[in-house]
Amino acid sequence: MIYISGPISNDPDYMKKFAMVAIDLVYSKYADSHSDIINPARVLSQLPVQKLEYDDLMKLCLDLLSMCDTICMMKGWRESKGACIEYQYAVDHNLTIIEQY
Repeated sequence: MIYISGPISNDPDYMKKFAMVAIDLVYSKYADSHSDIINPARVLSQLPVQKLEYDDLMKLCLDLLSMCDTICMMKGWRESKGACIEYQYAVDHNLTIIEQY
């Protein structure tokens, strides 16, 4: 499975951007279907994120990432604290890393 990682905070269009990356992953044959992709933006949108601490949200994201063998780093990921944490997790756990350019 492929986990999408990228900036969320302070980006009002993050849901759309994550959805577009998911479509690109299927179109480019990295994933067979959307069911092979974990989109944390979509998953977290189902939770009361306003009531959760940042560390709790990151713990959830890393749990989701732990189910994957590949991570797709979205444009701008280096400016995102959370995406940098996810990237380091991917490196530490020898995941395949795809960078979106």
